[in-house]
Amino acid sequence: MKIKGLRWWVMALTTLVTVINILDRSTLNYMWNDEVDPSTGVVIQPGIATDLGLISDRELTAEELLLPEAEQQAIVAEHRANESKEILAYTYIFFMIAYGLSQIIFGKLFDRVGIRKGFAISAFVWGWAITLTAFARGLRSLTFFRMMLGIGEAGPWPGTVKVNAEWFPLKERATAQGAFGAASAVGNIISPVIISLLFLNFGWKVSFLTLGAVCLLWIIPWWAVAKSGPREHPWITDEERQYILAGQPREQSTAERTLPLGRLLSMKSSYAVILSRFFLDPVWWIFMTWLPIYLKEVYGLGLEQIAATAWIPFIGAAVGGIAGGWLSGWLIDRGHTLNYARRMTIAVGCLLMIPGMIGAAFAQSALTASFVLIPVLGGFQFAIVNIQTLPSDLHSGKTVGSLAGLGGAAAVLGTVIMMYLVPHLTAGGHWVPLFVVGVLLIPLALLSVFLLAGRIGDKHQCE
Repeated sequence: MKIKGLRWWVMALTTLVTVINILDRSTLNYMWNDEVDPSTGVVIQPGIATDLGLISDRELTAEELLLPEAEQQAIVAEHRANESKEILAYTYIFFMIAYGLSQIIFGKLFDRVGIRKGFAISAFVWGWAITLTAFARGLRSLTFFRMMLGIGEAGPWPGTVKVNAEWFPLKERATAQGAFGAASAVGNIISPVIISLLFLNFGWKVSFLTLGAVCLLWIIPWWAVAKSGPREHPWITDEERQYILAGQPREQSTAERTLPLGRLLSMKSSYAVILSRFFLDPVWWIFMTWLPIYLKEVYGLGLEQIAATAWIPFIGAAVGGIAGGWLSGWLIDRGHTLNYARRMTIAVGCLLMIPGMIGAAFAQSALTASFVLIPVLGGFQFAIVNIQTLPSDLHSGKTVGSLAGLGGAAAVLGTVIMMYLVPHLTAGGHWVPLFVVGVLLIPLALLSVFLLAGRIGDKHQCE
């Protein structure tokens, strides 16, 4: 049996699991707090934090007891909101620590066992982590299952880079990476709707069981399709095999070499990947993690209103991921060097982000905020799909996954720091300081690429 365009079937399955990945990691965001009927104040569906008894009521001081009842309730509500954000932040920090360490592990694992086994192991671990979260009984067990989730969910990110390098010619790599980025955006677009519907109708426990089953079932078609690489795959046509292999760098098509992590860390060009992801990825995670909390706290939205609004910014991410990959490939087809194409596209993406961040900081309504965030997330994906191709631009063979894993670990470290800062920067419901920090991170990421990458595409400088 021969399948035309087999590389696109492989990409379709990896983009599908990326959507599942985002759905699973977004669960806490939408099911963390109680859903309350705004007209009666009655809890419609208890959130995870309340159901597990994670938030305590603050005792009022003698002076506060003399205040009007409305002011007392406001003090208690502010305390609960701040404590809720702190606990959620620390839960995500442990998730991100596991996620970051696992980026390095899976980067080496994919280089060792290949994409078929690598993706299957990853999905198996995080699928069971999501399933078992339904049985959490407190903060310790919840945190343990989130760390287990982080270990498994790290796999697709160095894995997709590996798929990209193995299954696509050089000129299509940014397009393929753009599809992966767009899949991440699609996951964020549908997460508010799917998770909210599951939560409001069945509660958080059934939601975790359902999403875990979906992830584990994905392994079946993946194992059937991803039999081997394009060189040996029995289903690939001769024309497609030749097209893929002829369009890859000579080093990758012949001898696969690997470099130890110490050697990678001694190279200046490696830090173009490491530092750009350290600075830029936290901006994405601000919205991926905190957007529902932001819309609820600043604009007073309920879960159904959040579900109707929170998906809008991620339209920009979906378009930006595809457009960023397309533009890079188009520039190469027009005769520009790989170095020019990558740098130009990353710069355009970063410059798109800054005005949107400033506009969102002062938006007067949730709908306005959601629309002005479109270029922020769109610009992020526009840039990041090209940053994520840098490991395969700078290296060949087995070193690609290792450098991608280091970049992912750096992204996680930057995000952990941001997660710690968010409750402090947004204390009392004031979110402008958080947007200011986000604006400052963007030019730092851009400078990391322009000052450290060297001439992108000249692999001999790195090896």
